[in-house]
Amino acid sequence: MTDLPTFIAGLPKVELHVHHVGSASPRIVAELAARHEGRSPVPADPEALADYFAFRDFAHFIEVYLSVVDLIRDAEDVWLLTHEVARELARQQVRYAELTVTPYSHVHRGIPAPAFCEAIEDARKRAEADFGIALRWCFDIPGEAGLPAAEQTLRIALDERPDGLISFGLGGPEIGVPRPQFKPYFDQARAAGLRSVPHAGETTGPETVWDALRELGAERIGHGISAALDPALLAHLAERRIPLEVCPTSNVRTRAVATIEEHPLPQLVEAGVLVTVNSDDPPMFGTTLNDEYAVAARLLRLDPAGVAALARNAVTAAFLEPGERARISGEIDAYLAGATR
Repeated sequence: MTDLPTFIAGLPKVELHVHHVGSASPRIVAELAARHEGRSPVPADPEALADYFAFRDFAHFIEVYLSVVDLIRDAEDVWLLTHEVARELARQQVRYAELTVTPYSHVHRGIPAPAFCEAIEDARKRAEADFGIALRWCFDIPGEAGLPAAEQTLRIALDERPDGLISFGLGGPEIGVPRPQFKPYFDQARAAGLRSVPHAGETTGPETVWDALRELGAERIGHGISAALDPALLAHLAERRIPLEVCPTSNVRTRAVATIEEHPLPQLVEAGVLVTVNSDDPPMFGTTLNDEYAVAARLLRLDPAGVAALARNAVTAAFLEPGERARISGEIDAYLAGATR
């Protein structure tokens, strides 16, 4: 039997909670920062980015994240970022990824919505040809920008409707950003056929998750780790098979959880909740999807079969066509069988 890190590295995977700008590699961030040197606080030296990405708390993370967003100035930058994110995911054997994209942040900074959508779509198609990875989009509302951002995100989603768009989300801070105010926008997005995948319950309590379920019609929850504090919520999630997109290292780096040893992933799994393992903003948090699988394997004391079961969870939770779901599940099963012969 192969060792666990090697097994994880070769395991076919699905990634469901990873942010577009937050996935920019240090090389790409430094390249963009160099283009705009003197107009951005982001270091143009890749080595200096580790210190820049040391977050005091979630509010500081948002501040730094938005400074990186400011580096994306035109459609060419958007294309480069998207193609490079796909390259890095494919290197980790990711077959399918639902990338969280925040069009408002780029349109607000001057990139026309049609040009933005054309850039991500062209990069998506090129990435599938170049790397064999299928990308799909979740257009999310940056919660800190309020209802005007919700309105514009909805309009871009419905007016442009790029082929890869499958879901509608809500990101940014949770504290001071109640979920129920976004209900009308989620109602319209869902009526148009988009799936509901808001963030909730990362830096706030279980009630935020309840709000996402009751008010926003959430079909999956981004993070949702505070559900561990509410037995009734855990039972509801388990019974309804509503997945949680769990990002362990992210939760520690943003101080939502004090240490990795205190992460509630084991409690969620023990309660029967369907959890997926994800990387969130991997370069900013000094991690990769492979690293997150290794963290989860340690917290849950998993062998290769258990790690493969985690990978199947993501296939189950993904908004995949049945044929693609079966194909990727088959790849995981064949890989496990080959690795454990």
